[in-house]
Amino acid sequence: MRKYISSLLAALMVFSMGLANIEKVSAESTDDLEQEIDNKKEEQKEIEQDKSDIQSDKQETEEKIDKNQEEQGNVNSEINTIDNDLADTREKIATKENEIADTNEQLDSLSNQIDELNGQIDQLKEEIEELKQRIKEREKLLKDRLRAIQSNGGSMKYIEVIFGAKSFGDLISRSSAVNTIMDSDKDIMETHKREKQAVEDKQAEVKAKKKDIEEKKADVEEKKASLQSQKDELESLKSELDNQMAEKESLLSDLESKEGELQDYKVSLEEEQAVLRQQEAANQKAIEAAKQEKEKLEQLAKEKEREKQANQTASASSGGSSQTDSSNNNSDSTGSTASTGNGTFSQPISAPITSGYKQRGGSFHHGIDYGVSIGTPVGSAAAGSVSYAGTMSGYGNVVLVRHYINGSYYTTLYAHLNSISVSVGQSVSRGQSVGASGNTGRSTGPHLHFELHQGNWNNAKSNSVNPLSYL
Repeated sequence: MRKYISSLLAALMVFSMGLANIEKVSAESTDDLEQEIDNKKEEQKEIEQDKSDIQSDKQETEEKIDKNQEEQGNVNSEINTIDNDLADTREKIATKENEIADTNEQLDSLSNQIDELNGQIDQLKEEIEELKQRIKEREKLLKDRLRAIQSNGGSMKYIEVIFGAKSFGDLISRSSAVNTIMDSDKDIMETHKREKQAVEDKQAEVKAKKKDIEEKKADVEEKKASLQSQKDELESLKSELDNQMAEKESLLSDLESKEGELQDYKVSLEEEQAVLRQQEAANQKAIEAAKQEKEKLEQLAKEKEREKQANQTASASSGGSSQTDSSNNNSDSTGSTASTGNGTFSQPISAPITSGYKQRGGSFHHGIDYGVSIGTPVGSAAAGSVSYAGTMSGYGNVVLVRHYINGSYYTTLYAHLNSISVSVGQSVSRGQSVGASGNTGRSTGPHLHFELHQGNWNNAKSNSVNPLSYL
């Protein structure tokens, strides 16, 4: 009987020690869950703040877009005005060019007329020379006649010629000769006078006509100069309008480019909002799960406490007692990640690194690239929960995993995936596949783009760190 009681006491002692260990584990698990819930709630507050900041930033961006579009409208209106002015100026220039062409035709016609008149003048000069020669010959004839008269005493009388006739026939001959001489002298004088006057009149007529045409030509040349001056002014105006048009088109191009940047930034903010919404939902799920787990552990602890009290009552009634030295089982059942630097995270994939965390071209490359063929499994770099799984501009198919390591939060990003094998809120272990590598998004070839962020991921990548310092 004594041996039986001793055995029963030993069994009760072992059972009591087990209950103590269970109570300790339960307490520690409950504390851990309470801490996790508190951490998740703090994280929710951070997410709410981030959401508020992003919404404010998005609203400000939308206001900038509206202002940009208003400026574009104003510039387009100015461009239309300038375009209308240019069309009007081009039409005026065309009109002036036509008028100048007509004026040039008039000048050509007048120049041809002047050339014809110069030809007529040259012809008249020749005729005048001929007339002068005839006049000279007549003047010589008249001079000879006068000399003959002078040589005969200076006063030859036709009556004496007539009375000097020797017969009637001679008288008739002499009378006829005298009449002929007198008529000839008269004709010579009249012809001389007439031809001389004709030459003078023709000279005067040609000179007057030439003067008139030259005056017309001068007027037309003056008109042409005026038209050319007006055309030059219009060309200058057109050049000025062309410069204004170029400036406005350049300004419009800058505004359109700026709007594109703002629209892209707005899209990135919307994507960041989507990530935060998914992360918020995942956190809420984690909080609810932790609360349920805590309630289960608390319920289990209560049940163990009732069993303990029942066993103690049974032990007391049997007259035995036992003491448990909890210090003999003082080990902590929870492990800690023994790494604060290199080794905190595992390589997400076994492949050569083709591009590092550095300045690349005109921008900074906020991650590292692994050269790998499409379809290669990609593992989570550490245990955590999926905060985003979907598509993003530039990244293509992308997964974000949230990690809590040594009291700090991290976010890892896996981009350009060919496929995704996890969902938001899902817990993943280190090395568990989150998807397969690919070539989606803005990618120049099959590869995995991997990023590491301290805290939450944001589109500005302000929290990014060099993954090689942690892998």
